[in-house]
Amino acid sequence: MNPLNSITGTIVAGFVLSLIVMFGLGTTGAVNPWEFWVWMHVLAGIAWVGLLYYFNFIQVPAVGAALADADPGPAAINKYVAPRALLWFRWAAVATWVTGAMVLEAMHTMDGSGVVAAFTLQTGFATIGVGAWLGTIMMLNVWGLIWPNQKKILGLDGKEHSAEEIASAKKIALMASRTNTLLSIPMLMCMTGHAHGLPF
Repeated sequence: MNPLNSITGTIVAGFVLSLIVMFGLGTTGAVNPWEFWVWMHVLAGIAWVGLLYYFNFIQVPAVGAALADADPGPAAINKYVAPRALLWFRWAAVATWVTGAMVLEAMHTMDGSGVVAAFTLQTGFATIGVGAWLGTIMMLNVWGLIWPNQKKILGLDGKEHSAEEIASAKKIALMASRTNTLLSIPMLMCMTGHAHGLPF
């Protein structure tokens, strides 16, 4: 019965503890959709960017080192870890984008759409709008460049690829992933800067 014995139990227990904390601190009795969607957005974003950093800082160097090791070599990572990590990675990107759109709608108190206000960099939405654009580019990189090329690299697309095609796919996936790592830094600054102001 220990919830920590499964990831589902751990997540459910985390939400139950959040409710206990919320009621323990005292609720207003009113629903706060802005905070709810910010909370969901941050959870999804941590999963996405956490996996992005995992790939760039840990898995890519580990596979490079594993190439020099015949037993088990990179096969263990590529067969068991990478497909699962990529599944969470690409769907966390979608969840982050969708919850971010919900945040923009919840925080927008004027007529019209918060998503439109952000993406057109309207007054009061320019900082978060730049962050939203960067996050959108990152999500498109995940689905348009990283995932299709990782399928080739890992043999998940059911096709045979030449060594040259796989080498090209590795370069494209790596550069798109590194681009996302680069973009994540100003993106996170803009996301936090909307509420707290930019650092300088």
